Amino acid sequence: MQIYWTKINNIVVETPEVTTFFLDCPEGFTWQEGSHTHFALKGFNAGDKPNRSLIRHMSISTLPNEKSIGITTRIKENCSEFKSILRDMSVGMEVAIFKTHSNVPLKREGKNVYLLSSGVGLATFRPLVLDYLNNADKVNKIHSLNIDSSKAYLFTDVFQSASDKKFTSQFVDNRNDYYKEVANLSADKDGLFYVVGSDEFLLQNIEVLINEGINPEQIMLDKHERQLAEFFVK
Repeated sequence: MQIYWTKINNIVVETPEVTTFFLDCPEGFTWQEGSHTHFALKGFNAGDKPNRSLIRHMSISTLPNEKSIGITTRIKENCSEFKSILRDMSVGMEVAIFKTHSNVPLKREGKNVYLLSSGVGLATFRPLVLDYLNNADKVNKIHSLNIDSSKAYLFTDVFQSASDKKFTSQFVDNRNDYYKEVANLSADKDGLFYVVGSDEFLLQNIEVLINEGINPEQIMLDKHERQLAEFFVK
């Protein structure tokens, strides 16, 4: 396993509770849209065993052509040790990234794509949308639906509808409206549905989609293949 040590080159406060840390791209480090990585703080590998409290599984919210690795995360006032250390970090400080992989690359199968997310889960979808806007080959259209009760919606510069690009973006602030819209979107029985959020959120979306006649094969989760059985009960 290769560990890439790199430096923070910029910190952007997206909303009062969400921050993006931009990292230098280490030589030889590559990723694709929908990628996640293990993001670790200094000292995580100082002992005989990795200190797991200093490691988090994070989505990369940028594309390689942006020349920076974006890690977008929610940091609340009362937070974990990891988040409290991260909150106090500054430009120039070192972090580590390793074991990078994408479970949700953009499928180009000539179908409509629906991106369903909760809050900061939108960070996983930002690169997919940018990839599509740069090249719409074999994707009919994309519709993004995000629920965030804080109403401090993320990445509104990217997630804005563009009819000429066949991209629509929708934000809602309550579950009732959100799940009504998921049911409406599932009228497309041939669509591809990507879901990102907490495990509870994933299970609720899967239940709605399957009840509406969507097949499990059409539902994409940011989970390793071995974890999928936990979400799709046969």
